[in-house]
Amino acid sequence: MKDLKLSKNILGDVEMIPTRFGYGDGLVALGNENSEVVVLGADLTSSLCADRFQKAFPERFIQIGIAEQDMMGVASGLSIVGKIPFVSTYGVFCTGRAWDQLRTTVAYAKLNVKIGSGHGGISVGPDGATHQALEDIAITRTIPNMTVIVPADYHETFKATIAAANMDGPVMIRFGREKVPVITTSETPFEIGKADIYRDGSDVSVIACGVMVYQALVAAEKLANEGISVQVINCHTVKPIDIQTIIGAAALTGAVVTAEEHQVMGGFGSAVAEVLCQNCPVPMKMVGIQDSFGESGQPDDLMRKFHLLDTDIIQAVREVLKMKSR
Repeated sequence: MKDLKLSKNILGDVEMIPTRFGYGDGLVALGNENSEVVVLGADLTSSLCADRFQKAFPERFIQIGIAEQDMMGVASGLSIVGKIPFVSTYGVFCTGRAWDQLRTTVAYAKLNVKIGSGHGGISVGPDGATHQALEDIAITRTIPNMTVIVPADYHETFKATIAAANMDGPVMIRFGREKVPVITTSETPFEIGKADIYRDGSDVSVIACGVMVYQALVAAEKLANEGISVQVINCHTVKPIDIQTIIGAAALTGAVVTAEEHQVMGGFGSAVAEVLCQNCPVPMKMVGIQDSFGESGQPDDLMRKFHLLDTDIIQAVREVLKMKSR
């Protein structure tokens, strides 16, 4: 495994920063670099940290209000005249409420619109089921021309925001509300469409996205104490997914576990399964939300209740290894 310049304290007293901070800081960095970058809000500007751009570049910020469908249309128009618009709202709204505009206006025309999709996953917490985006990956990855990125931490969200502006076409960046462990650094490589191997292993591959990458690393460390060698892969780009890295992992270890803070139906795990069943079928288990809406609660309690912790990945690894040995 090459040196990825990861945090040296992943399993210790790890630093905690919300991924949405990376989005807000990324927007400001882009604003300083490119005068064509504009940001649109839908009455949730501070929640997504887009207010950082608003304060720095008020003349390039547009507050649309609670009208996500209109916001998608305005962004489309801005992209046609050469601007690079970032629409900023919760995932349940930009992928659900504005579904038709996202599909037909933005993606069908392959317009250069970037979607800051906040409050993704169950860890949104007290906002509850109506505001916890658990279907957004499934919704967007099926849309032609759409790039879907689920960063693991603050630094990766920052880099994803910069990278999205520097490519042509629609991009969704999914990030959360709560503080999450910082496992990468400003020097850790990031490339859209390229998964990274964060830990070498020979018995099983755990392929994860978002905050579940950290949980996978913790699980791998615990399993190492039992003599189980776990490869950990951060597959931040769900679409276009890194087919070759996934095939290589399956061929090496012969067993795969996926981990996502999202419904297992149609989401990240399904995307990995599509690759494997067509190229390198191996025993596989998926850790994620099991066909359920979320609920109000504290983020840590919800992650535990919906089985999204390192202990759940460990259980899935044990099960898939039994399948492998049959």
